[in-house]
Amino acid sequence: MKSCLIVDDSSVVRKVARRILEDMDYIVDEAEDGQDAFDKCRQEMPDAILLDWNMPIMSGLEFLKLLRAYLGGDKPHIVFCTVENDIGAIAMALKAGASDYMMKPFDRIILEAKFEMRDRAA
Repeated sequence: MKSCLIVDDSSVVRKVARRILEDMDYIVDEAEDGQDAFDKCRQEMPDAILLDWNMPIMSGLEFLKLLRAYLGGDKPHIVFCTVENDIGAIAMALKAGASDYMMKPFDRIILEAKFEMRDRAA
């Protein structure tokens, strides 16, 4: 089965995303910040990551750069999820290695579309 790590400091966002991704047959794990996420990735690299932009301890962008430089960190499909609608911020995320991005708030249709595209490409 496919695995996905949801990285967001909001428990509500994690809960909503978890429900949608589990309905898509993903095995889901959660992390509250980039440091927690990186620790989990070092233990077991997920197939996909839903990544928040603004978090305490380690931001999504810091995590993304660290993960992509880590052995095996080039593998996960990473969807950056942000309230930022600044095209410069989105460009930074894509340049740092994000596979795709989506805006918050999101709904089931948007999230499924981002991960179904990944499934078709895999």
